[in-house]
Amino acid sequence: MLNIIDEFTRECLAIRTDRKITAIDVIEILAELFITKGMPEYIRSDNGPEFVAEFLQEWLGNLDVRPAFIEPGSPWDNGYIESFNGKLRDELLNGEIFDTITGARVITERWRKRHNTIRPHSSLGYRPPAPETYFLHQVANA
Repeated sequence: MLNIIDEFTRECLAIRTDRKITAIDVIEILAELFITKGMPEYIRSDNGPEFVAEFLQEWLGNLDVRPAFIEPGSPWDNGYIESFNGKLRDELLNGEIFDTITGARVITERWRKRHNTIRPHSSLGYRPPAPETYFLHQVANA
């Protein structure tokens, strides 16, 4: 799983679930997020091969997005995602058995939406990072 969160809002922007995730997959996910959410100044990540790939670094450089790698063996340098990953494990992964990749994708996406729109976050005053908005339609009397 590749988990992408916004450090400011704490919103989980994406969870990519697959048997293997490559630099091309990372570019695909980031490109979609850059279009829908805007361009970040930097991306914080570990030093995994999918993030240090030369063509990914070149692509980010062409977009003026700087990498912010955490020190190897220092997960506390990336506390937001480490906290998120712990919640994902406790609230979802420890209680699920995935039979297929498709099933895993459906279940993790459902959890991601709940995490963003319903689940209270203590760091946000016990509000979700992207609460759902409901519009009530007024019906005019005829």
